[in-house]
Amino acid sequence: MPRAFRVVMSLAVIGAVGYGAYATRDLWLASAERMLGYQSASAPAQQAQGERRSGQGQGSGGGRRRGAGQFSGPVPVLAANATTADVPVYINGVGSVKALNTVTVRAQVSGRIVEIDFVEGQDIKKGDVIARIDDSVYKAQLDQAVAKKAQDEALLAGAQRDLARYQLMVKSASGTQQQVDTQLSLVAQYTAQVQADGAAIESAQATLDYTTVKAAIDGRTGIRNVDVGNLVSSSDATGIVTLSQIKPISLLFSIPQQQLARVNAASAAGTLAVQAMDNDGQTVVDNGKLAVVDNQVDPTTGTVKLKANFPNEKLALWPGAFVNARLLVETLKGVTVIPSAAVQRGPNGTFVYIISPEQTVAMKSVKVRQQDDTLAVIADGVSAGDKVVTTGFARLQDGAKIQISASPDQATPNAPAATEQGQPVAENDAQGSQGNGTNAGGGGQQHHRHNGQGGKNGHGGKNGNGANAGQDGQNDNAQPATGAGQGADTSASTAPGNSAATPTQQQ
Repeated sequence: MPRAFRVVMSLAVIGAVGYGAYATRDLWLASAERMLGYQSASAPAQQAQGERRSGQGQGSGGGRRRGAGQFSGPVPVLAANATTADVPVYINGVGSVKALNTVTVRAQVSGRIVEIDFVEGQDIKKGDVIARIDDSVYKAQLDQAVAKKAQDEALLAGAQRDLARYQLMVKSASGTQQQVDTQLSLVAQYTAQVQADGAAIESAQATLDYTTVKAAIDGRTGIRNVDVGNLVSSSDATGIVTLSQIKPISLLFSIPQQQLARVNAASAAGTLAVQAMDNDGQTVVDNGKLAVVDNQVDPTTGTVKLKANFPNEKLALWPGAFVNARLLVETLKGVTVIPSAAVQRGPNGTFVYIISPEQTVAMKSVKVRQQDDTLAVIADGVSAGDKVVTTGFARLQDGAKIQISASPDQATPNAPAATEQGQPVAENDAQGSQGNGTNAGGGGQQHHRHNGQGGKNGHGGKNGNGANAGQDGQNDNAQPATGAGQGADTSASTAPGNSAATPTQQQ
């Protein structure tokens, strides 16, 4: 038992000594290599990595400070000038297109269709013949009414002749006044009957005319609902065809009830313009005029309907289609505008970064009057001619030094690449080696030999490139260990075995 205890204690002591040697390797490893006469090109990098390792014990806060120090030098940004412009103010709404007039063409009399006189989709004029119904029965009815009138007219003529004779007989005392009065009533009766016959003829003529179905408005025909030979009547729900007037055309859209007072005030000054927008929200399909504002608000949605008319000469609007509409209520004259991307939001409200002539930025609070996807109208805080930052806010802070890039690619810092072991590598870590045309991979391999494969400080790891580790200064204190020149000297002493260089971030 004592012997086993001694063996266990010996193993514990050996393990503790080995762990201590491994944990403090950055302190004694460089001295041991100098004593043995083995000096690698990675010594400056190992010193910087030791400083980084000492900061790792400070937790996640240290990691964030290292991440902030990955990029050095001026911050690349894109900028734009504040300008003065006239900005239209629109109220947006969504609605559907409706034909200005829609007619369902139905037969007014019953009968069999004998002729269709239109082509589906044809533009026709008012009064054009659409279809014809068998009219033989209705012609007979008209002839019957005409004959009845002729009969009654003959009776009327006979009664008038008898009245004249009775009147002569009364004068000669051969007849009575009663006969004259009776004949007068008969003549009036026949006269009324002739008038009724005339009305019957007109009715029969109108019924006969209904057998020819004509267009009531100018418009375009749809798909016909019946074919030649079918029986139709005035009670048919679908009718023969639907006729729609699409030039001009109407658009019904809704806006929030909160905008109603603004629309009414603008309408009092004149007719308001309405634009029908394409699905992309940028292309104007057609321009029209506001025709009417509904006289009540929909209580279920809190919106009010508006109707606008469009000429629709290009037939870009079609009945039933959903369309985005925007109503021009006013135009802001001579206001200061900047790109919407320049407006940032923070705990204290909206602000922008204004660029000074010294190529530094100043954070300034602004008051935004109106903003859309592209432009923001600034009421206070920015003047015309000021240069504001539009892209590259990730590393900006008040007073930061910036560099205005010529393209959006230069304004966005490149994302860190990944090594074969999956560890992220800051693009700037290889800047020294790439700028001098040599590869510092040898120093990284030497460090990897002592620190383990795939480790955080190993070959290809975050701090494995010894040529630029000191230049970037990615330790917890964010102090550069070496300059660009030192990185170049270190890379010059590397082994020529590696030929690939890591791409760098453009500064």
